[in-house]
Amino acid sequence: MTSFTSRRLPHVYSIGQPLFVTFRLHGSLPQGRHHPNGALTSSESFACMDGFLDRATYGPLFLRIPEIARIVANSIEQGGREGRYASHAWVIMPNHVHFLMTPHANPAEILRRLKGATARQANLQLNRQGTPFWQRESYDRLVRDPNEFRQIERYIVLNPVKAGIAASPEQCEWSSAWEGRQGGLKSAAS
Repeated sequence: MTSFTSRRLPHVYSIGQPLFVTFRLHGSLPQGRHHPNGALTSSESFACMDGFLDRATYGPLFLRIPEIARIVANSIEQGGREGRYASHAWVIMPNHVHFLMTPHANPAEILRRLKGATARQANLQLNRQGTPFWQRESYDRLVRDPNEFRQIERYIVLNPVKAGIAASPEQCEWSSAWEGRQGGLKSAAS
């Protein structure tokens, strides 16, 4: 079990234990935003932040660009093929990514490599230099039991439907559930 704190969030990782990760584009949430009703639990805070991201009313939306989404999707799939993790479910939204995996190596290193490689490629594609692509810190949560795993998996594949991006999980090309993707998670949304 590895634990550390980066900036505001605590991070607890365990190789071989499923991990739910959300990372977002740099500048996708406004500075000084406040949650309603004061103090929230971590789950309520995540839901509030994710709802804001799903509305995509602030900041860059680079992940809407098919070439950029493809860079991220290919990188997620490549890490699974290379054995760095077992990839269970993922979705690329216009300004953030949800990813459920079981790491086979240090999760901090997996995320550093995934975000670093995709940032370099995306910034080249966008003709941007010297500008951060991803927000430095990610949200993550160790998955505690099979029921929570199924809930998170379902949340991920249904996120584009909830946000109005696709009519069904299978219609979202930038998801592990896409009908055109080999081994799509069609059963996760049922």
